[in-house]
Amino acid sequence: MAENLTTVVSSETKEVLISRDRPCVIIGERINPTGRKKLATALQAGNFDIVRQDAVAQVEAGANILDVNVGVPGADEPALLVQAIHAVRQVTDVPLCIDTADPQALEAGLKVYDGKALINSVNGEEARLKSVLPLVKEYGAAVIGLCMDDEGIPTTAEGRLAVARKIIERAGKLGISPEDVVIDPLALTLGADHRAGRIALDAIEMIVAEFGVNITMGASNISFGMPDRQAINAAFIAMAIHAGLTCPIVNPLHEEVATAILAADLAMGRDEWGARWIKAYRQRLRD
Repeated sequence: MAENLTTVVSSETKEVLISRDRPCVIIGERINPTGRKKLATALQAGNFDIVRQDAVAQVEAGANILDVNVGVPGADEPALLVQAIHAVRQVTDVPLCIDTADPQALEAGLKVYDGKALINSVNGEEARLKSVLPLVKEYGAAVIGLCMDDEGIPTTAEGRLAVARKIIERAGKLGISPEDVVIDPLALTLGADHRAGRIALDAIEMIVAEFGVNITMGASNISFGMPDRQAINAAFIAMAIHAGLTCPIVNPLHEEVATAILAADLAMGRDEWGARWIKAYRQRLRD
């Protein structure tokens, strides 16, 4: 069993430590125009009011890091991403996860970011490894590594472990330490494959056992196409935390999911005297 590693990300004024020895770190997912027409339209118009509102709401709901994605068709993504980062900085100082598939936009965001960013993401595709990892090294960032490569997403946990190994080894050749590579084993929808959850959980356990790296995941993907999604998400995320998930990408405004994360931390012995659980319970009563 590998030693559990600690990933550090920071803003100019705030540092977040990600580790299995600490409570789960929540990466807020809402600053993303995918499936959000109002946000996409606002971004295209250069209006960042929703971005600022989402940033504040997510931090108040418990997000420790905010994912920032501004990928809208036809937009100048490098310029838009820089503006979005500045907009978020106007209302909160939590660290950011810079989320883009455009290397030019990524570098533009990294240039204006004060602190140690988390990059979302690289994967095992040769083109992505060659375009993203040098930027990770140059700007001293941490990076999320998706368990997919030029052949697609492996259908087995062993296949995803192999992709994780490839990403970690290639990062290491550039001098990027394993603690700065956060692996996403990919949660696919149970609506398409009833084994998807089991494969993702097994992949988490295998990757943690071999490398000790931190694990992220867009956990809500697991329930896509299924009824009563929040119940599925809550159960799955608690199981994934037990398996080794440390920093899920979720919507902290979904109370069932946020409560499941707190309960999992409590059950895993990461909430001394249940203080965080009790505080959140009292807040729910007031709300």
